[in-house]
Amino acid sequence: MKLKVLPIVLTAVVSAVLLFGGWFIYRQVAVQSPIEKMVTQYEGVNSVQLTINRNDVQMKLDLKPNVDLGRLVQYIHREGQNLIGSRALKLDVVDHSNEALENWWGDAMFTVAQAMENKQYAEITPTLSKMATGGIQVNTAMDDNNVYVSLRDGEASKFIILPRVPGQIGVWPNA
Repeated sequence: MKLKVLPIVLTAVVSAVLLFGGWFIYRQVAVQSPIEKMVTQYEGVNSVQLTINRNDVQMKLDLKPNVDLGRLVQYIHREGQNLIGSRALKLDVVDHSNEALENWWGDAMFTVAQAMENKQYAEITPTLSKMATGGIQVNTAMDDNNVYVSLRDGEASKFIILPRVPGQIGVWPNA
């Protein structure tokens, strides 16, 4: 019995296209699009870019200055729980900062780092509120994994996500 190479190769190629194409369409239609729609419906979200991996969901968020980042994260966890599943949520917020916010955060960073290192999270909000001057508005929130600091100066904004895990504070992501 002689095997014909062309039908075997053609069958393998068609099977691979159907398998991977079906997987891509499923991921796009059943997971990625619903998450994007859910997040963009939240008031103050300009856009979201998603990367979904086996172990995590990475979101690059473009937010308006008045968004409460802590509430947005709670909303994503609550409403997207079925879609995200056991994957870790990793956020990256587009920076719309100005020089005043950068300088202010540079001055406040030591105080926040000290409170984080000592696990005195309750000190962060009143300390930052006292330091807020010159029209800078501060909003803080916390969940099991992170402390969220939202700074606003008119139309400029800066969102800082600080991990509550010891040893990762020194990196100062999004700072």
